[in-house]
Amino acid sequence: MSDDETIRQTAPTRRDAIKYGTALVGSGLVAGCVGDGSTGTPDNGTPNTDEGHSVTMEPVGTVEFDAVPEEWLAYTGDYADMGVALGQADGLEAIGVRARFGTHYYEELPGVAVDDAELTQLWNDGTDKEVFYELDPDVNVVDPNFMVNRLGVSEGDVEEIRDNVAPLVGNTGFTRVYDWHDDYRYYTLYEAFEKMAELFDEQGRYEAFVELHDEVLGDVEDRLPAESPDIAVLYPAGVPPESFYPYLVGEGSQSKQFRDLDVGDALAANGVTDAQVDGGTIDFETLLDIDPDALAVRLQGEITDAYFDREIRSHLEDHDVASELTAVQEGRVFYSGLTYQGPIIQLFQLERAARGIYPEEFAAADDELFDRQRVADIVNGDV
Repeated sequence: MSDDETIRQTAPTRRDAIKYGTALVGSGLVAGCVGDGSTGTPDNGTPNTDEGHSVTMEPVGTVEFDAVPEEWLAYTGDYADMGVALGQADGLEAIGVRARFGTHYYEELPGVAVDDAELTQLWNDGTDKEVFYELDPDVNVVDPNFMVNRLGVSEGDVEEIRDNVAPLVGNTGFTRVYDWHDDYRYYTLYEAFEKMAELFDEQGRYEAFVELHDEVLGDVEDRLPAESPDIAVLYPAGVPPESFYPYLVGEGSQSKQFRDLDVGDALAANGVTDAQVDGGTIDFETLLDIDPDALAVRLQGEITDAYFDREIRSHLEDHDVASELTAVQEGRVFYSGLTYQGPIIQLFQLERAARGIYPEEFAAADDELFDRQRVADIVNGDV
């Protein structure tokens, strides 16, 4: 199945009748083999004016629309954040898990807001196909292979959602540890963001974010010290923690802020396996053997400084073993944010990580790495 094969939305109205090509069968989900065999657009996603608006993204190939989608859902917060960045917040109907979508970050952006309480949560001890029918979106922004392999949705139900509700567009890119993703390409955060800009026909906002992002990274790189520390990214197995799920600083978008800050991965260097592979944990004794320069503690939801100080940092400082860690003694234990980050949330989490890893260079109270008003202006269409 090539990227040139297409899925067509040929309805004269938004929902009256949607026709697609051949159904997903067997291993077709993983291979991305869906489509009607006709020639679409190349993988640059440029719309073909003779055949309507389209976007090409593995694993599903090319999807064609008669109109730009208005109502949509995103399973993971990275894609939801991309949509918000592109001015599509009003059309967002649902999210996989509300606590994993960092809407609280938008509170710092004038005129930008998403009330996650108004979003349908797709995960409820599983994800039922009926919720897709109830929402009736124009597009489902989710990798179909993620639905099958991580959410437990059957291939038959994925096909049904695609055929009877709306197309699926999306590629799992927050991590690169899943073996079921081996057969098709990954996208970086900004590569995926560009695909979403093509989906929503919002290239102007996308290009403005690229310009801002490059300026921020250039400033950060100029300020980084010569020596790079080794960090450990951890998710508490309980609060207060006695053990942690380890996350490696890989190529996925969840680690972009750490790659931008040029840090080493203390866990990977010592043979620790990512928790997303085997679900294993490590204790304080193991951490002390590794002794990272900094501890980046990941938690979902809106975490206040007071909560983090009370439940994480103070606990480590008072702990018989954890208190011996270099990161604890030197004050480099910090809240690293959420797993899922699109272009807006990533800027906030880059700033937080810079302050936590390099306090001497970035921790001044008034030192903001990016202009909040400029971000808000882009989101609100002033590009």
